[in-house]
This record gives sequence, structure tokens and C-alpha cells, in this order.
Amino acid sequence: MSAPAVDVVVRPLVAADLSALDSMERTLFGVSAWSRQMLADELVGPGRTYVGAERPGGSLVGYAGMWFDGRDVQIMTVATDTGYQGRGIARRMLVTLLEQARALGAESVLLEVRVDNAPAIHLYETLGFTRLGCRRGYYQPENVDAWTMQLLLPSAAQARQDVS
Repeated sequence: MSAPAVDVVVRPLVAADLSALDSMERTLFGVSAWSRQMLADELVGPGRTYVGAERPGGSLVGYAGMWFDGRDVQIMTVATDTGYQGRGIARRMLVTLLEQARALGAESVLLEVRVDNAPAIHLYETLGFTRLGCRRGYYQPENVDAWTMQLLLPSAAQARQDVS
């Protein structure tokens, strides 16, 4: 049985969120955590879109980001505070990013996920992602393998053809 849904607003992340992001990143990812500078660079990097899940009262309980290279979107990260996992927050953030990918005209969305992260794999599969292959030792320093997954996005022209 999953935990009850929680009220959040998904909104763009800004520089003022950096302290909360840094804290959550270190708690969730330990030795694999991105540095504060890496997080800061991601928030303003070219082609980057980052969103956060904010509870009433202003506390961030999740964040997710993507990079659009002009053709495809790469999901850079999806993270939810441990006390709020299993409540649909990651799904809401990811759906927001997928809507943005479609609006940008991306052809596909790619991501890597730890092979031992069953909840995330399930989430991605329910959104239509399929496994392309395994990247050995992708997550360092733990040396954990990752599935590369892809979601094909039909072009606007293709979507119009499918309707007719």
C-alpha cells in the first residue's frame, strides 16, 4: 500500500533554493551527491530546466531536472525527500518535465536509473519508458550498474497524423 498523496506545488527552481537542494542531495545520495557548485551550475546551465516540489509553507521536498540538447532530453536527476517518497511527488515533477520536453519539440527523453532502484524503474515504465541497455559501473564510487531508458515523443506532425 502506498503512502497518501501529499499537497505540493511543482515550480521552477531558483538560486535561493540552493541550500535546500544541497542538503537534500547530500542526505539522499551520500558519497554520490553532486557538490553545491555542481547544483548551482545545473540551475543556470544552457538547456537546463529544474523544478522543485514545494509543500505549503515553502519547504522543498523534491527536485528534478533535465537538459535539452536541441533534439533529445536527458533527465539529469529526480529526487524526493525520504519522508515523502511513495506519494506521487516524483511522478508529478517528471510529468512536468515531460510536458516541457514535448513543448520544446524533443524527439525522445533519456535517463539512467540504478538497476537496484525498483520504485524508480516502476515509475519510469508506467510513464512509457523502455530499457535500452545496461551501463556497467555507471554510478560511482559505488560501481553500481544503470539501466538506460528511453521514452519516444511523437512529433507534433506525427501526433496530428495519428488523430486523423
